[in-house]
Amino acid sequence: MQDQWLDEQVQHQERGLAEAARQLGLNLPMADVLKHHFANAEELERGAVFTREEVVDFMLDLAGYTSDKPLASFRILEPSFGRGDFLIRITHRLLASIQAQPLERTTLIAHLAPAIRAVEVHQASIAHTKADLARLLRDHGLPDHEIRLLLDQWIIEGDFLLVDLPVSFTHVVGNPPYVRQERIPDALLAEYRARYRTIYDRADLYIPFIERSLTHLATDGVCALICADRWTKNKYGGPLRQFIAEQYHLKAYIDMVDTDAFSSEVIAYPAITVLSKTRPGPTRVVCKPALDRANLSRIAAAMHTAELPTYADITEVTNVAHGREPWLFQAGEHVALLRRLEASLPTLEMAGCTVGIGVATGADKVFIGKYSELPVETSRKLPLVTTRDIAAGRVAWQGLAVVNPFNDDGTLVDLARFPQLAAYLHQHEVVIRQRNCAKKNQQKWYRTIDRIYPHLAAQPKLLVPDIKGRANIVLEQGRYYPHHNLYYVTSTTWDLRALQTVLRSHLAYLFVSTYSTKMRGGYIRFQAQYLRRIRLPRWQDIARPLQDELITLSEEEDLTVLNEVVASVYKLSLAERRLIEG
Repeated sequence: MQDQWLDEQVQHQERGLAEAARQLGLNLPMADVLKHHFANAEELERGAVFTREEVVDFMLDLAGYTSDKPLASFRILEPSFGRGDFLIRITHRLLASIQAQPLERTTLIAHLAPAIRAVEVHQASIAHTKADLARLLRDHGLPDHEIRLLLDQWIIEGDFLLVDLPVSFTHVVGNPPYVRQERIPDALLAEYRARYRTIYDRADLYIPFIERSLTHLATDGVCALICADRWTKNKYGGPLRQFIAEQYHLKAYIDMVDTDAFSSEVIAYPAITVLSKTRPGPTRVVCKPALDRANLSRIAAAMHTAELPTYADITEVTNVAHGREPWLFQAGEHVALLRRLEASLPTLEMAGCTVGIGVATGADKVFIGKYSELPVETSRKLPLVTTRDIAAGRVAWQGLAVVNPFNDDGTLVDLARFPQLAAYLHQHEVVIRQRNCAKKNQQKWYRTIDRIYPHLAAQPKLLVPDIKGRANIVLEQGRYYPHHNLYYVTSTTWDLRALQTVLRSHLAYLFVSTYSTKMRGGYIRFQAQYLRRIRLPRWQDIARPLQDELITLSEEEDLTVLNEVVASVYKLSLAERRLIEG
């Protein structure tokens, strides 16, 4: 009987999903996209990552959704309930609340019906979660006909970003899906972009989930979501950060990187963000808490106190949400130093430097190979430098090259003029055409994702690997083209050896580490967007003796000596020097 009930539920979801699409005014192709893309997708495709029960309870505590309160008078939303990790715990608390504060039996369903709304698009998940909820409600004495009435009210079948949500909510709690844009059909992505202003650049799907969750918050409402932390500092999170800064209060931020926040092993960098629709104020911050229940309960209680507790693992930061700017949670002295330098010095690029990234091909096994073995004309390949080539702190080329299908002016070469290149590309045409850039422009199917600028190979540059525990800045004299896992810095004003000294210093690391998202194992990302945050004096404003010292120390292994000279260039006080050394 249980299996038959589940089958009936799945069939009901299929009919309801198409009907919901029609009611939203979506055309038939869009209804088909909506119905078939996420409704029957596997966990990876729909971005399903499930949250540990201890973390779910912690988040409900942070949001103030606790059973000692009259929860039947609240309205809570779960944007993407999956297999019911949050929804089941929410229901437990709601039922415990009405037991502590009994309601009249005749009005019980009328009070419970508006208390919960939970959205899900995946049909099998909906059916199984409904079955779990039915058992839970039955165990609390509710008859089947009332259970059906409640579930019909509580469960909304469809895409959270498209379904109708006519009411506002006192609480929103959940775990939005982790879906990259390239996994979303173009028609569906276009619909999302038309509805949500925060979808920008390469934003993942959780970005509009956060926007819509906040849009439906009632005044004084609280939203607690766990998702990847990348958006708090990355370029694509800018519009969402501005949206929050304009209307909401970042109450709490819990860094969950390197914790087992999820019930399965996943590569994720999560954080819990607690936002309220109230006036802005200070933000309480916790970094990587131990996930035992006693500790999480203590932290949640401390987040609700009027005065900041004296616990060493809780800090309070002001003015975190400021326009589109990245969110900074570090101690006040570090941020104060950065703000002083930002106010008084130009950025790296304003000081005459250029930051870029090496070439991405989309098919490295075709476009990259041994220089001596690639069967193309010599003019159609460039020596390539990768992170492996500079692992020892200097360039040790391993003989790789990249196929260059571009003329010097940026146009694609005429394959008829290069028969060897043409034969090689046609030999691998099936693989090359499978790339998105080839599908979007079939006439230019043999281009690399990034345009290749041959003159860059001959230009002296500093090479910077993306992910490192500390800066590994290598001077390349102008022989090789950088691979896409390397960033590069060139300059028309600075001596590159002197610039190498500055970029290897603790001060430059302070800039990058403050703005960078953190990786597992304590690593940070030396991406272009973070390198551009570094402030740099203009070369002509530095005294000649200090210029000479910077040049001399470009490969100095004693960082204490190097840092002292850089501190002199930046005119740091003794206290500031000690701060960056720490």
